Amino acid sequence: MKKRAQFATRLGVIATTVGSAVGLGNIWRFPFEAGAHGGGAFLLIDLFFIFVVGVPVVCAEFIIGRHTGSNVRGAFRALTPNKAWGAIGYLGLFASVMILSFYSVVAGWTMEYVYQSLSGFGGVSSVEGLHGRFDSFATSDWRPLGWTIAFLFINYVILSRGVEKGIEKMSNVMMPLLFVILIVFCVNSITMPAAGKGLRFLFSPDFSEISPKVVLSAMGQAFFSLSLGLGCLITYSSYFKRDTPLLRTAGVMASLDTLVAVLAGVIIFPAVFTFGMEPAAGPKLVFEILPSIFSRMPLSMMWSTLFFLLLFLASLSSTISMSEICIAYLTDEHGMSRRKATIINIATAMILGGLCALSFGSLGDFTICGMTLFNLFDYVSSNILLPVGGMAISIFVGWVLDKSIVRRELTPTNCSAISRLMVASVIFCLRYVAPVCIALVFIYGLL
Repeated sequence: MKKRAQFATRLGVIATTVGSAVGLGNIWRFPFEAGAHGGGAFLLIDLFFIFVVGVPVVCAEFIIGRHTGSNVRGAFRALTPNKAWGAIGYLGLFASVMILSFYSVVAGWTMEYVYQSLSGFGGVSSVEGLHGRFDSFATSDWRPLGWTIAFLFINYVILSRGVEKGIEKMSNVMMPLLFVILIVFCVNSITMPAAGKGLRFLFSPDFSEISPKVVLSAMGQAFFSLSLGLGCLITYSSYFKRDTPLLRTAGVMASLDTLVAVLAGVIIFPAVFTFGMEPAAGPKLVFEILPSIFSRMPLSMMWSTLFFLLLFLASLSSTISMSEICIAYLTDEHGMSRRKATIINIATAMILGGLCALSFGSLGDFTICGMTLFNLFDYVSSNILLPVGGMAISIFVGWVLDKSIVRRELTPTNCSAISRLMVASVIFCLRYVAPVCIALVFIYGLL
């Protein structure tokens, strides 16, 4: 049997797992969710659920992947004779293809906006003008399609080089670069005139803002931010060495992932308040309002280009991990070469992603259940497949998997009383807390 690939270093483990989680959800979704739900109050609740729900489910995926050393489908087959649990693996495969397809369209937009930043957005600086410019681009067919294909080709180049020389090497460069860009932006943001107001909005919780909707939104953000329920972390942890400390790695990963989201807020809210914009602007914050803000700043071309490069790097690290789910499955279960498996995965994403890109233009009138293909893929994966997958994984590890396996995988070599308490807390959360919280996110997403 061919020896399974492994990450070469601890840095590689952290960089790749953080990279799988860090994406548009941190830099795009978190700021507008926090802006719409009270800033500091939303952040506080989000942090609570990151560590009460997120870290235990991350540990659950790590346990499954490292213990079996297999892909998301093979892992469940190895752990239980009950074929029903194996459906979780297929669900993860299906979700990864859907998310990779529509996510690559948005990633392609970031590449277009790197280009537009370098060209100064054609001299357009008003929010209204930038709205028209984005609308014209998104509905133009060929440009979004071209950028989607170009983005996926970059994925192919990295993935085809393998786990250590491709994924790990890319992550070791991209993740530090991403943090450097974030810190440069933060230093600039805190020197803005209304920086104090923006930072108070983000870090001073107004508990009067807390409502059931805010709690459920924060819970959902915590869940989706860590890319749970998809199988990315099962696949990546199958490349872990035996001495990789799972609980510590999960904690570091969750902390760094959260730090990226907080830094994104530090970047955006001082700028939003300085230039009199609305913090609850929603998704248009990134492609319409922020370019308008950058145009009013000294060295506007540099800041705009850096920001969209940041989004591109975050997108790429996420899509690499999504692709690896299917590539590992095809190489493990069907004996394909890595190159062939990568070609099949990327070609499928190019076809489906191309259709999603065209759903803003010439395929805009083609709908299923009243939704374009882009919106359908987003809705089904985010509101159904991921919550169901996350809930099933937490129940499986909390209730079905042999507890000796769970404790053995989580317990470090030199086990202290604190370590034992943390392991017991993770098991408790997987049994009683995570399934209930994820079920509420699932129900809320369907309403």
